[in-house]
Amino acid sequence: MLDKMTNQLNFHSNALVLRAERQRAIASNIANADTPGYVARDFKFGDALREATGIGSSGSGTSSGSGVTRLATSGSHGMTGSTDPRHIPLSTVPTTASIDRQGALGYAVQTQPSLDNNSVDLDRERASFVDNSVRYEATLRFINGGAKTMLSAIQGQ
Repeated sequence: MLDKMTNQLNFHSNALVLRAERQRAIASNIANADTPGYVARDFKFGDALREATGIGSSGSGTSSGSGVTRLATSGSHGMTGSTDPRHIPLSTVPTTASIDRQGALGYAVQTQPSLDNNSVDLDRERASFVDNSVRYEATLRFINGGAKTMLSAIQGQ
């Protein structure tokens, strides 16, 4: 019974963490827009979310970013195993360090060649930053709405 109530919350919490990690990667790209030789990094949000939630990647849905086909979850928050069978298993949510260490961050395709070999397209990065910010806010609203709904159900209103 509790699983039915928390499944959607788990999905949105995974999405929130991945949105924050993508925001960090995009912010790094924007910060290094003038760094000679810097190559923009990003990951496919849709593929990363499918991997984090355990949903198969059979669907071809739209995903943001470029260059990544998988997301490794080792070295992330929580543990998949437990030391005692009575322990509650924790879900794994990747962090930037584990995403980068496992090679899941991809390199963006250069759309405008530059003399200093910097592949950051500032217009594209700004648009991605705003799009990701709006989606992050929407995810927060979904989580807030779910919590309010559960609270009103518990209180009997």
